[in-house]
Amino acid sequence: MRMNQFTVIVLGASMYCAYAQSADVADAQHAAAKTAAEVCSACHGVNGRSVSPTFPNLAGQTAPYIEIQLKAFKDQSRADPDAQAYMWGMASQLSDGMISALAAFFAGQPPAPSPKAGDPALIAKGKRVFEEGVPARQIPPCASCHGAHGEGQAIFPRLAGQHAPYLLKQLLVIQNVLRTAPVMHGVIKDLTKDQMQSVVVYLESM
Repeated sequence: MRMNQFTVIVLGASMYCAYAQSADVADAQHAAAKTAAEVCSACHGVNGRSVSPTFPNLAGQTAPYIEIQLKAFKDQSRADPDAQAYMWGMASQLSDGMISALAAFFAGQPPAPSPKAGDPALIAKGKRVFEEGVPARQIPPCASCHGAHGEGQAIFPRLAGQHAPYLLKQLLVIQNVLRTAPVMHGVIKDLTKDQMQSVVVYLESM
C-alpha cells in the first residue's frame, strides 16, 4: 500500500511539473507573439515579414541565428552602425527567456511569399557565386553554409528572399570590420562590390 501511495505521489508530481512547464512555454509563446506584434512589427513587419529594405525579414529565419544576434545586440558585441542605432536599446530590455521565445516565434512564421524579380544577367552571375564561389580567389560557395536554396542552417542565417539592400549593407560592414563576424569576413574579404551586388540580387529573387 505504501509503495502504491508513493507511486501515486510521484506520478502526480510528475504530471504537475509537466503541466507547469507546458504552461510556462505557452506563456512565453504568448508573450513573444505580443512583443512581436506590438514592438518588432514597427520595423520588421507583421510576423517578421518586413516591407522596408532597411530592416531584414525575420519570418522563417533560423532560431539559433536570431537568438545569437539578439544576445549580441543586448551585450553590444554587435556594434555596426545600424545595430547601435536600432537594436541596442531594444534588445537591452529583453530577458534571455524572451530572446529564446522571440527566436522560436519568428522561426515558426512562413517566409515572405513573393520574391522580387531582378536583372536576369545579374541574377545568373549571383547564382554562380552563390553555388560555386570564386575558385580563382579561393572564395567558397555561399551555399556551403547557407544551404543550397539559401534556407539557412542552424547558426547560419536564411538569406533567400531577404532584401538586397539590407544584405549588401551587411556584407560591406562585415568586409570593412564594422560588424564582428570573423568567419564571414574571411570568406568575403576578397569579394568585389559588383560580385556582392549580384549575389544579393539573386538571393532577393529566391
